[in-house]
Amino acid sequence: MEVDGMEDEGPSQSEDVQSALQESLDPEMSEPLDNVCVDKEAVDKLTEGFLSHYLPDLQNSKRALQELTQNQLILLDTLDQEVTKFRECNALPDLNSLFTEAKVYHNKLVNIRKEMIVLHDRTTKLKKRALKLQQQKQKEALEKEQQREKELERERQLVAKPAKRT
Repeated sequence: MEVDGMEDEGPSQSEDVQSALQESLDPEMSEPLDNVCVDKEAVDKLTEGFLSHYLPDLQNSKRALQELTQNQLILLDTLDQEVTKFRECNALPDLNSLFTEAKVYHNKLVNIRKEMIVLHDRTTKLKKRALKLQQQKQKEALEKEQQREKELERERQLVAKPAKRT
């Protein structure tokens, strides 16, 4: 009962196929069908029809699944990054203690700055005083030198001069 070569026996072939299908569907008949003749052209057309009917939906479903998979991978990467950020945050010491410590060091810096300003003012005053003292010493030294020169001049004037012989 092959289909090839028996194409001219169309009506008898369909009767055979119908009876074979009837027998296979009937549970009382326990004879298995070993040789079922099917037209290759019919199989091709049925296959083509089946594929044309379901293939677009399957391709759309495939694209949707690929897009969902891609989005899922992106979400997994993003979630992994967020988990990493949270782990890094948890690895840091308590933020309140850090802020308290920063405030203490800021106060220390402010105090050091104040001390430096006071020291700068003191050194400036000391430099002015040292300059005044130096100027005063120079003035005293100059006065002493002038006084000594006056005394030397006076002594020179007091020293007897020999008279000139005429």
